[in-house]
Amino acid sequence: MVERKKQMSRDRVSRLINWGHWFAFFNGILAMIIGSRYIGGVGYPETWYGWTYLSVSTIGQFSFLAFIAYLICLFPLTFILPYSKILRGIAAVIATLSLCLLLYDTIVYADYGMHLSPFAFDLAWADLNALLHGTSYIVTPLAIIAIELTAANFLWKRIDKIQKLNLGNKVITLVGVCFISSHLIHIWADAADVTEITRLDDIYPLSYPATARSFMESHGIDRSSQDENHNSSVLNYPEQPLTCQADTKPNVLMITIDSLRADMVDNKSMPFLHQYTESNQSFTQHFSGGNQFRTGMFSLLYGLQGSYGDARIFNSTSPVLTRTFQQAGYQLGLFLPDTNLSLRSSQAMFNDFTPVVANESNGSADADLHTVANFNQWHSVQDKPWFALLNLKAPENFDTPVGFLGIETVKADPALTPAQKVLFNQYRQSLYFIDQQLKAILAKVSNDTLVIITGVNGKIFTSNTDEAYRNLSPQSVKVPLVIHWPKAASPSKVKYRTSHYGLVPTLMTHVLGCTNHTTEYSAGHSLLQPSKETWIYIGDSTIFAIYQQAEVTVIDRHGKYRIYDENYQHRLNKKMSAPELIEVMREGRRFYNH
Repeated sequence: MVERKKQMSRDRVSRLINWGHWFAFFNGILAMIIGSRYIGGVGYPETWYGWTYLSVSTIGQFSFLAFIAYLICLFPLTFILPYSKILRGIAAVIATLSLCLLLYDTIVYADYGMHLSPFAFDLAWADLNALLHGTSYIVTPLAIIAIELTAANFLWKRIDKIQKLNLGNKVITLVGVCFISSHLIHIWADAADVTEITRLDDIYPLSYPATARSFMESHGIDRSSQDENHNSSVLNYPEQPLTCQADTKPNVLMITIDSLRADMVDNKSMPFLHQYTESNQSFTQHFSGGNQFRTGMFSLLYGLQGSYGDARIFNSTSPVLTRTFQQAGYQLGLFLPDTNLSLRSSQAMFNDFTPVVANESNGSADADLHTVANFNQWHSVQDKPWFALLNLKAPENFDTPVGFLGIETVKADPALTPAQKVLFNQYRQSLYFIDQQLKAILAKVSNDTLVIITGVNGKIFTSNTDEAYRNLSPQSVKVPLVIHWPKAASPSKVKYRTSHYGLVPTLMTHVLGCTNHTTEYSAGHSLLQPSKETWIYIGDSTIFAIYQQAEVTVIDRHGKYRIYDENYQHRLNKKMSAPELIEVMREGRRFYNH
């Protein structure tokens, strides 16, 4: 009798386990339906292989998530509470909460471009009224739990018939093949740089597709290229056709210097630039759009946040700034080291220019000498209005040319390490070299040329590229900006905060005569008046910082964040300022089609 009861108990548990697997599979299908909302936020695939990957990835990912939820929440309860009525009710509640959480995640993803995380949850909670409209947040959970209870009872009553169909192994095989295939396809896409597939990397929650790098490293194969985030969607850039009519057409020279810190422009390290700054319009609180060449230059030419940098549209769409200069009849010249061409964040960034590239095989400083010579030669034969972008790189690599006679070393900040002190003085030598190049360039440029000199990004004293990439301190992003306006009345200092995002609107409005509102093509506003925004976005879609008035919030792609004070000291137990951050996240989605 005892043995018979044990057998009945085992049979009941076995039946509950079979039911639980099918209930999990049913919820996987519901999750796929809800998850289709993610696709609209990033754009549908345009090729058959894009659709193939999306299909197998969707089936594999949501089936996997449903099974994991069952394994964690319901499977243990099958042994603790082996009573079908109780278990079905609990399962329906757990499934409803899980699907509602998934639905909420699709709303957050559509609005902020990231999945739920401690950061995103705090942000969404503060913005709850804007995210949840009408009574849908009440009706939808009630509808879902009704569906769950119906499905749970339907499957329980027919579990024996379903088992006789022997579909379990076929379903498991299908899901397994889809899950494995999605990772294999992504490895191929990552190795071949197929953005149609890799742009979907972060579309689903808890999705970590295998990359070529991880695959090769696990098999002992070295791959030095860094993974890129190709997240993309359909953008309206610009939002409206531009209406521009330039009254006068001054020549424009933009000199951008990699790794130029604002606090290092002094009368000892850069005497010429220091004097030039004092004699023209200088912006004393100016920030780059990033701490790397790719994000800094993107913000400078496109006037958009670095989070847009991986969008596919920018592989074929050049900046509205350079297009408008070209349409106005300007000759466009580009002068830069060859390695910086590969560091740009979008392939079309320099499409409107006629490039003259300097070889960097003998070092950045030697390439800069050739860059200056190339510009001087090009400039001497121009007979039409011109816009030139001249990029110098020596400070990025602490480089000076062979035989260069520099300046005396000075005592470095005692807080620096011995290695950093060496880099500090070598950096000063590089700045002094660049200062001489600036003097030589501007000596041959007429006074009626509009000249812009700025840093692409800042610099910290390290040779560790990963450390430099993750550091978003003021030293890495605060750069000088000086503008020489033709026929300017007197020099001036702008003391309110400005950023690279403001340069495009300034040139479009005051040089090219564009009448469109600046928000139609840029994230910035004219540099000649204070911005209403109290924040600046700095970085890309992988890691970025929000510079506010008295604090800096650094956030990674997974939503983890740290808050620093104005001196970049970590502030423990400090809550983020949600209203401003909500504005930031929405600005990063503003140009997307939904």
